[in-house]
Amino acid sequence: MGFFGDIKDYFQKVNNVEANIYTGKQDYIEIYEKNIQLEKEITKRTEELDIANKRMLSLRHIYDMMNSSCPLSNVLNKIVNTLYGDLGYLHCDIAQRKQDDKGYYLNVIAHSDSDLIKNVNAVLGMPIGDWKINCEHGGYIDKILKEGKIYCSTDLSSLLNSGMAGAGMNKIDTLLDTSFANSFILVPLHSTKGIWGLMAIFSPRNELAEKELGFLELFAQQIEQAITIAELFQVVREQAVTDSLTGLYNRRYFEEYTKKEAMRALRQNLKFSVIGLDLDHLKKINDKYGHSYGDIAIKTIAEVLKTNARSIDVAARMGGEEFNIILPGVDSDGAMIAAERIRKAIESQQIEKLGHITASIGVATFPDHTEDIDELMEITDQAMYLSKRNGRNKVSLAVPVSDVSWQEIAIETFVSILSEHRIPLEKSISDKLCEKLETINVGKDVLFSVSDKLSEMYNPQHEDGMTKAKVLLATSLAKRFDLSKEDTDKLKIAILLYDIGNLMIPKSILQKQGPLTDEELQSIKQHPIIAARDILKPISNISGVLDIVEHHHENWDGSGYPGNVAGSTIPLASQIVLIIDSYFALTEQRPYRNAMSKEEALDVIRDDIGKKWSKNLVNEFVSLIETE
Repeated sequence: MGFFGDIKDYFQKVNNVEANIYTGKQDYIEIYEKNIQLEKEITKRTEELDIANKRMLSLRHIYDMMNSSCPLSNVLNKIVNTLYGDLGYLHCDIAQRKQDDKGYYLNVIAHSDSDLIKNVNAVLGMPIGDWKINCEHGGYIDKILKEGKIYCSTDLSSLLNSGMAGAGMNKIDTLLDTSFANSFILVPLHSTKGIWGLMAIFSPRNELAEKELGFLELFAQQIEQAITIAELFQVVREQAVTDSLTGLYNRRYFEEYTKKEAMRALRQNLKFSVIGLDLDHLKKINDKYGHSYGDIAIKTIAEVLKTNARSIDVAARMGGEEFNIILPGVDSDGAMIAAERIRKAIESQQIEKLGHITASIGVATFPDHTEDIDELMEITDQAMYLSKRNGRNKVSLAVPVSDVSWQEIAIETFVSILSEHRIPLEKSISDKLCEKLETINVGKDVLFSVSDKLSEMYNPQHEDGMTKAKVLLATSLAKRFDLSKEDTDKLKIAILLYDIGNLMIPKSILQKQGPLTDEELQSIKQHPIIAARDILKPISNISGVLDIVEHHHENWDGSGYPGNVAGSTIPLASQIVLIIDSYFALTEQRPYRNAMSKEEALDVIRDDIGKKWSKNLVNEFVSLIETE
């Protein structure tokens, strides 16, 4: 080819190399650019995954809180601070729709701890939670609430002018200048009752991404679930402490509240009074007009109590026609004035068909009358029933507990029985029980505990607290028959002692699982006489209780024992002891049968009307058990 041919061939090769290099370069550039694009895509996806992970963790945390015992306020505060802190918003708050005499408004009940809220509080001159955000009918916010859709806008001016109308233009302009938010998102919230409120989110971004919208909708659903759960818990709480007929607190709540108030009063050296109230002639109203009118009378009294009570007073329906009101910081003089005002207010009520109703009222003061809560309730009841015995529609002040001596009599009786060994008991046990009873300032709980211990010795099924329950039930039943304080005290002592004769009967008979022989049955029938005549009669201060104890197994039809006494010749207190003893025996486990339910026991008692007890006694007892 020659010299020129070689040169041409050489250039051709160079051109081929250059072409290959260029092609490779282009390939490398393309690969490089693709790697850059891929890195951007990976970064973007990583950020999205990070955001999604944060959102899922936030939702999970909220879900866990919702299913715990956390209050709604804790859940909502967690939500707003999550949106603010983890998800990049400037501020978030949740407002609940409320109503006053001027109409609807929004009240912020949870907000994130952001700089924006600090600025808002400073400009308004008050915490945002104290501000009533305008949501008037047909207005900007009202429309969003009713549409029920997430709303996003950059028009902060319209939002502030609508919600903060009462703040003034200068403050609104200041808020606009210092908010640093470019857009806001409003998320309407609903509960089972309808419109609940609004979540407001302030963002540094101008637009809301599609995925962001979906997430906020999911977030709103979680909030609404939390609200629904909280509302259900609130309903359950209210049902647990309120009376369904009147809307007042129930006995359980009142007793717990009184204990707390007593602790506060002792700690701060304060007084408080209790007013006990009983509707007069409810039975006559029910018999003549029907129970629906009895309910109207009861609800009327409840409304009077609500109207006349201060915001710090607590009124409760204790059961049936009985009500109590606690007056914190009020002495006896003030409570008597308040009670008389309530009495007059009740008497002034005009009810269709019934005309005017009345109530008998008692007043007692802590700690003037007693520092024992059970005794305070007891002497309040005694004062109330004194008003009934004095003609009804009256107010009576309680007698101080120092004048109430039934417990002292009962304690002295037990000490005498134990120290003089009137019952077959080991000396070490007798000495220990006597020591408990002779403690300075011994209370009723010790007295009941000793009675429970003795009962357990002949009845293994006897449970601690049963004696106290029997005494309380006997006291309530005595009120229904208008027993005097003296007769009620005798009844309470009899409840402690009526079965003590059983300690003299062999356990092999008392705890026998099979049928008793005639001889064994006769032995058991002696226990009322043993208790009254052998154990108690030698004790001088107990004489008024002997008849009650001796006749507590007499039946209305004369088939009882030990004297075959019948009808109204049986002491009423003895019949009360018998029905209470029978009810507790039926509802506790026995060697020869299972315990009955309350309903089954009451059915047995009803079946023995006219046999073991009078119809009147059974009606009052059943009513009491079903009420309390």
